Amino acid sequence: MQDFLPWHGFFGGVLIGTSAALFLLLSGRISGISGILENLLTPRGPDFGCSIAYLVGLPLGAVAVGALAPGLVPSVSLTGTWPLLVVAGLLVGFGTRMSGGCTSGHGVCGLPRFSTRGIVATAVFMLVTAVTVFITRHVV
Repeated sequence: MQDFLPWHGFFGGVLIGTSAALFLLLSGRISGISGILENLLTPRGPDFGCSIAYLVGLPLGAVAVGALAPGLVPSVSLTGTWPLLVVAGLLVGFGTRMSGGCTSGHGVCGLPRFSTRGIVATAVFMLVTAVTVFITRHVV
């Protein structure tokens, strides 16, 4: 992305944090995508409808931004092969299950609540990311 401006990240972070805080205040639930997806796959009462609305709203919000402000949406191209992308997705799913949540749940919602599990999981995510980038850029 060549046209990066720091305020894009700042306002995006503010919007994500505000939406997570509002979701917690209004529904009493943490805005972790893996937990919301799990509620959709294993329906349990009144949370099922909320989970559907949340997961449908995620891509619709992106489509709305793309329609209303097309200059804010960068073009994306995937350079990996389909088998590589499938394996990567499965590894992310396995890691999410193993850590009891996803990066959005632990990082965006766990850290502000001083959740020990969220702090440890986010530290591990960041460490593994740094090691992976180092290996792919300097070793391989």
